[in-house]
Amino acid sequence: MPADIVIPQSVTSVPCMICGAQPIIVRIEDGNYIVKCPNSDEHYHTTPGLIDVEAWNRHNTPSESDHIPPIAC
Repeated sequence: MPADIVIPQSVTSVPCMICGAQPIIVRIEDGNYIVKCPNSDEHYHTTPGLIDVEAWNRHNTPSESDHIPPIAC
């Protein structure tokens, strides 16, 4: 089985929103690829197919609605 592929620094990729790890590219069956968290198969991974770093970035970037403002005491 081929080794995992580290995404080069020249490609913008955001870390996993669950654990903070940088994603990797994994070749799976039928010659397809996924972008996934290297720490857990339970964390988000892209749909099998072409290498889709943009889908990874969209999923792992919090939206404005996810932002919780700090509470003043």
